[in-house]
Amino acid sequence: MKTFLTLVASLTLATGIAYAGCGKKETTTGILEKYDATAKALVVKGADGKSVSLTLTPDSKAANVQALVGKTVTVVSEHKKIDSVTSG
Repeated sequence: MKTFLTLVASLTLATGIAYAGCGKKETTTGILEKYDATAKALVVKGADGKSVSLTLTPDSKAANVQALVGKTVTVVSEHKKIDSVTSG
């Protein structure tokens, strides 16, 4: 019985770890309201009127984000960490 419980606990833990990097990508399209170069953060106001704060990472594909402030952008992110920022 102890062996069985240990096995169940191990599998439960392993399943939780597997979902930690779920890979779910979220696409946000809207107006780039604000960009903070120091914090590497930006705020996008979506079509629903809600603002979303996202963070750039060293792996983010985003060129000249400052020039996109006030324009429509499409941001692909995972857990609020930006993968890419494109105009339009």
